[in-house]
Amino acid sequence: MTSKRPSTSVKRPTNLDLSSIQFPLPALVSIAHRITGVIMFVGLIFVLWAFDTSLSSPEGFASVRDALTGNALAQLIAWGLLSALSYHFVAGIRHLIMDMGYGETLQSGQRGAQLTIIITAVLVVLSGVWVW
Repeated sequence: MTSKRPSTSVKRPTNLDLSSIQFPLPALVSIAHRITGVIMFVGLIFVLWAFDTSLSSPEGFASVRDALTGNALAQLIAWGLLSALSYHFVAGIRHLIMDMGYGETLQSGQRGAQLTIIITAVLVVLSGVWVW
C-alpha cells in the first residue's frame, strides 16, 4: 500500500519571514499574552526576593519599602510587573470567555482584542498612579 499525495503547483516558502506577515489584532493580543507570562515568570525573581527580604526582619522590610519608594528603577520594575500582570489577567479572562464559546467570530474576536487593550491601558495607568 502506497499513499499518493496530490501534487500541488503552489510553491510554499521554505523560510517563513514573520516580519513580512501582518498579524491581525487578536493574534497580536494572544502573542502578547504569552510574552507577559514570560515577563511575570522572570519578574518572580524580584518579587520573591522582596518578599524574603521584607519578611526576614524589620530592617529588611524597611529596606524593601525604601527601595520601592525612593528608587526610580525599583519603581519602574514594580510598575512593569504590575502592567504585565494586568495585561496577562485581562487577556486570560478573554481566553476563558472564548473557551466558553463566546467571541469566536472574526468580528467579536476583534472587539474582544480591542477591549483587552483598552481595559489593560486603564489598569496600567492606575498601577502607575499607585506606584508613583
